[in-house]
Amino acid sequence: MAENKEQAQANEEIKAEEADVVEEAEQEIITDEETAVNDDEIAALQKEKDDLYDRLLRLQAEYDNFKRRTQKEKEAERKYKAQDIVNDLLPVLDNFERALQVEQTEATSNLIEGISMVYRQLQDVLTNNGVEVIETEGKEFDPNLHHAVMQVEDEAHESNHIVEELQKGYMLKDRVIRPSMVKVNK
Repeated sequence: MAENKEQAQANEEIKAEEADVVEEAEQEIITDEETAVNDDEIAALQKEKDDLYDRLLRLQAEYDNFKRRTQKEKEAERKYKAQDIVNDLLPVLDNFERALQVEQTEATSNLIEGISMVYRQLQDVLTNNGVEVIETEGKEFDPNLHHAVMQVEDEAHESNHIVEELQKGYMLKDRVIRPSMVKVNK
């Protein structure tokens, strides 16, 4: 009986050890499953973080581009603010030039002198605001600056050079407001 008690006690210890081993194995399985779930969650969270970071970088780049573009537009607006007024004043300037081409007599000399003073004053105002006359006669034809309305054959001038200016052209700073109308040698 003592042997049976010892054997029973040994069996109980073995069963207890087996239960502990099974419990540890179940804990490992549960931990492995939790780790697998945690790894999946970590990977999903990492992907989400990377996506959000990428979106943040793109938004920052778009914002920087927007700021640069807006700044350039403001600078261009300030630089060319007089363009609308200049466009309206160019026909007035042309009419002053026509008026000054009248033959000067004793009766019209004071009137022409007054027109000439107003014309010079208008030219000074335009010059102070960055308006320049486009040089033409004797220059090589440039389609960016000149508008050819006639072609002539003149041996006195080089080929593709301007022979005569028909209407003055003007630039505001570095932008052509009105191209010069010219005759060009073939």
